[in-house]
This record gives sequence, C-alpha cells and structure tokens, in this order.
Amino acid sequence: MEEQKKKILCVGLVCLDIINVVDKYPEEDTDTRCLSQRWQRGGNASNSCTVLSLLGASSAFMGSLSAGPVAENLPDVTAEDFSKVDLHQFKWIHWEGRNAEEQVKMIQQVVTYNSTLPQQQRITISVEIEKTREPLYQLFPHGDVVFVSKDVARHFGFQTADSALRGLYSRVRPGAVLICAWAEKGADALCPDGSVVHSDAFPPESLVDTLGAGDTFNSAVIYTLSNGGTVQDALTFGCRVAGRKCGFHGYDGIAAEFCS
Repeated sequence: MEEQKKKILCVGLVCLDIINVVDKYPEEDTDTRCLSQRWQRGGNASNSCTVLSLLGASSAFMGSLSAGPVAENLPDVTAEDFSKVDLHQFKWIHWEGRNAEEQVKMIQQVVTYNSTLPQQQRITISVEIEKTREPLYQLFPHGDVVFVSKDVARHFGFQTADSALRGLYSRVRPGAVLICAWAEKGADALCPDGSVVHSDAFPPESLVDTLGAGDTFNSAVIYTLSNGGTVQDALTFGCRVAGRKCGFHGYDGIAAEFCS
C-alpha cells in the first residue's frame, strides 16, 4: 500500500511557452496575421508532470522556478541540490537530459539508495535523450528505461525506429528498455530479451497542437510501466494519449478522454 502511494519525480525544465495561432504555416520571410495567442507553462519535465497528474498519478517536479512569468538564465538542478531530496517519497524518477554530467551524479545517488533496498522497493530510473548534443549521450547507460528521440536517432544515421533501437542498444545498460517514438509512424521499444515491440500512431481527426506530444507520450509510457503494465501496453497507451493530445490545445482534454 505504501509503495502505491509513492510519487513519480520529473527532473528538468519548466519554461514559458508563447503560442501564436495562425490559419496556415507561415512561409519564410512573410508576415502572417496572428489569430490568437496564449501563454502556457512548458518544458519537458514540467509537461510530463502535467500529463502524469491528469492521468491520475501522484507526481512532483524538480527544476528552477522564477518568481515572475519571465526570467533569464535559470540554473539547472545540480547533484548537490538533488542530494537534499527525500528519495523515500518516490517510486520512479525521470530525467530530461540537460546538464548530463550533474544528472549522472544524481542518478548515482539513486543507485546507491536502491542498493540498500529489496528489488520491489527500488526506484525506477528513466532518462530522455532528446537533443542532438554530445554530452547528453553519456546518459544512455544510466536508465532502466531510456527514451531516445527521432532527432537523435537520425543524428546517428538511422532512418527508422527499429534500426535506431538495434543500433543504439549497445549504449544502454543490460536489462534496460530502449524506446523511440517516430511521430506518425508510431513507436518501438527494444526489450532486454532482444524482442522489439511496436505500436502504430493514433492520429486525431484534426491536427491542432503537437507542442508537448513527445512529453505526453513519455508520461503515458511511464504511467503504464509504473503501474505494472507491459512494454507493449505502455507503447500503445503512450501513442493513444499523445495522438489524442494533438487534437486539442494544451493538455486538459487528456483527463476527460482517459480518466472519465
């Protein structure tokens, strides 16, 4: 019962997203009238917490916050900051790849904590490698679950999710699950037994807003796995929720669709 009450912690960025709505994608060097504008909280880790909460999970965010709506040069979380966290609260911790050298030190703190516990009480570690920045690639061997983006896969020369998983799996630790979403092609995962599982995409009737779709996918996968679902269940649910999210602005519709 105590384990079920534990939270999912997301470590990374919160930022301000300013979204301009236009009637069609603007051509280069042209002026386009803005139909509407909205400001919303963004950032990968922040978005992930939003979606997890809407799905019914107890979540927490760790990152730099501003006292006002706009701020400059907020520092990333350091290993020293992370050392003050009460790890006993959490069953899963997800890192959005940013200041990877510090994040590896944070993960090592969790590994040390886990070593004192029986398997069923240990914190699951996941990492997201989204940007094509060399320092981030040191995160590959540090997750129980590793999310690699389509952009990173292409950066390594892979043209499909399946080929990316097979080509990059040697970088993750033994026993890890490597996941790659490929937009309208769905998502694939390579499991520790060498099997590849796949889910098709679930596109909305009308494409409205793809901002945060990747964060939504990651969150739905984490939500499913943290509740004992299979990798196949997690991929399918992740694609379903991400596809549904693309059919409306923001995230509020997720709760109405999947938690009613």
